[in-house]
Amino acid sequence: MTRFWWVRHGPTHEKNFVGWRDVPADLSDHARIARVADHLPASAVVVSSDLIRASATADAIARNRTRLPDHPDLREFNFGAWDGMHFSEVADRDPILSRAFWETPGDLCAPDGESWNAVAARVNAVVDDLIASHADQDIILTAHMGVIMTQIQRASGSTAYQAMGHHIDNLSITGMSYGPQGWALGPINHIA
Repeated sequence: MTRFWWVRHGPTHEKNFVGWRDVPADLSDHARIARVADHLPASAVVVSSDLIRASATADAIARNRTRLPDHPDLREFNFGAWDGMHFSEVADRDPILSRAFWETPGDLCAPDGESWNAVAARVNAVVDDLIASHADQDIILTAHMGVIMTQIQRASGSTAYQAMGHHIDNLSITGMSYGPQGWALGPINHIA
């Protein structure tokens, strides 16, 4: 069985949409980072999104674990024109689209951005490659809220809308596994 330990990156303190904008994480809470690192399996390999907030978080929790290269396909949603805007500005700019984007996730995307289905497809491909190359191992993936939600959908068999209903805190851990019986969803948003 291959076990996945999804860790959401440290907080950015941003109040606006943050997709592919490369903003740093606040990793000053050393005690919490140590608790996260202690909670994760010591023999796991670590892989991260290539955005600095996730990559730096992975470096902080990696300790002596094998650190795989960062992967650009583990990035957060590309919010396109909405990236850097406040939610209220997005609602004013694209009132119908912005509401539908959250209520009927699937093929809708922000202007010049990407859809739920596009993100899920690119993340699924990375996860499938990890299953093939690291079968029956523990894998820590440091990524983003939207990315983790796509994998909750996959592991639980839920709809995208249902998966989006989960709260994913910064530095939380969401577990899932893949084995002969298929996917199994573990704890979501565990705070170490």
